[in-house]
Amino acid sequence: MTLYQWFILFLVIQIVHYLGTWKLYQKAGRKSWEAAIPVYNSIVLMKIINRPWWYTFLLFIPIVNLIMFPVIWVETLRSFGKNSQMDTILGVVTFGLYIYYVNYTQDVTHIKERSLHPKNATADFVSSILFAIVVATTVHTYVMQPFVIPTSSLEKSLLVGDFLFVSKFHYGARTPTTAVGLPMVHDSIPFIGTKSYLSWPQLPSFRFPGIESIEKNDIVVFNWPIDTVYKFRDKSGKRVDKPLDKKSNYVKRCLGTPGDSLQIKNGDVYVNGKILPMHDRQKVQYSYDVITDGTQFNPDYIYNDLQITDGISVNSQNSYTFFALTDENVNRLRNNPIVKSVTKRIDSEGTTTVFPHTKNWNTDNYGPIYIPQAGKTVALNKETLPFYKMIITDYEKNDLQVNGDEIRINGKVVKDYTFKMDYYWMMGDNRHNSEDSRYWGYVPADHIVGKPVFIWMSLDQNIPWSKAIDKIRWNRLFTTVGGSGEPVSYFIYFVVLLAGWFGFDFYRKRKKKNADS
Repeated sequence: MTLYQWFILFLVIQIVHYLGTWKLYQKAGRKSWEAAIPVYNSIVLMKIINRPWWYTFLLFIPIVNLIMFPVIWVETLRSFGKNSQMDTILGVVTFGLYIYYVNYTQDVTHIKERSLHPKNATADFVSSILFAIVVATTVHTYVMQPFVIPTSSLEKSLLVGDFLFVSKFHYGARTPTTAVGLPMVHDSIPFIGTKSYLSWPQLPSFRFPGIESIEKNDIVVFNWPIDTVYKFRDKSGKRVDKPLDKKSNYVKRCLGTPGDSLQIKNGDVYVNGKILPMHDRQKVQYSYDVITDGTQFNPDYIYNDLQITDGISVNSQNSYTFFALTDENVNRLRNNPIVKSVTKRIDSEGTTTVFPHTKNWNTDNYGPIYIPQAGKTVALNKETLPFYKMIITDYEKNDLQVNGDEIRINGKVVKDYTFKMDYYWMMGDNRHNSEDSRYWGYVPADHIVGKPVFIWMSLDQNIPWSKAIDKIRWNRLFTTVGGSGEPVSYFIYFVVLLAGWFGFDFYRKRKKKNADS
């Protein structure tokens, strides 16, 4: 839906609200016209139903408002003496239209000092659950979102099985585009696997100001731009066109920011002609061929000492392929007396399997490629169009027609194009095992979800649940994702603070009990 269509819908809702409540406003001692003024009518209604004025904000938060509307309908009915179970059911199943019946046919009295305490245990439980969902959904959408690392593309910095908190406010919280969906559920319902949302209607989205910008080497969570899979890891081949905020969440490292020129030479990343310095916590990995004197490697040495996560391939008695080695482990292997040679696997053959699928590039020798910046203009021709086609059509919503050498955008013949958005280049540290921008191109600014800031739990996927204590990576609990130097766990400090709180709470309650007696 366009902004104009949403504006019309908003006005229709205001008219529906006015026609169904103006008499009730009068019976509550207010003026009937107050029911017709957008936003103001909601503030007045909160006073009528004896709820805080800031509930009005909750009515305009997508997904949260789906919970709040039924609550407001029921609270309005109860504020005029309609407290029966049947009144509640009618208020909900008629989508609030039962209030019309009360407004025009019932001689009701406003209960000004109505008790807000639930009448029974069931009502109290439902009220508590609804409130918890509203708070959690608001936090999840605009403040902090939990996220789990599913793949090894950032291995050594973020491990498979790390449970993160992703900040929405660092880069600016993004308002949802999906208007109807289950709270705190992404694209599919757990265990069932069916869609968790309705594709229509879609809201226009904007981003609140952030406290920082995306910098090179930042780890970023974003929506996978070309996501058309039915659900994450689905292999059925079933295609679905997802709304922006329901595309699968990916986490990679930003290596190119708007306006940069990026190139990969023999696996090394160059930005604007200079090799990109790595973050001090960043440990890039590549595949290597290893030749020994015929002595076999001890599995404990491979998986415990070297902490290899992507495994190895045994090619012959003295030939191995290690699929993910850091520079540190390469040096350790070279110093191992049974190792004769360690050779980095660098792809030199050109292929069109990498973006933009028209160049004979590969993942180790790639580019140079320009990272689009909002407001900048590039020449458009048959050579450059493959780089920017998805930007023009999918991301910036233009009509593109190509007829021979003629390029038309929105019906007009063009020779260049000016970008509306910023774009980023995202790659994994595990360079030979990462599905990233080298395969599908740029990440639009409106696809940015947030910044991982904190690891609150980490589970080793190679250890069974029968050894639950050993499965927990204790040294990673409550560690920061950013920062410099080796990660430090703050878990013990958290335990001390938690114990202190429980001790203080126990002392406070005991003191109050003694005072009352």
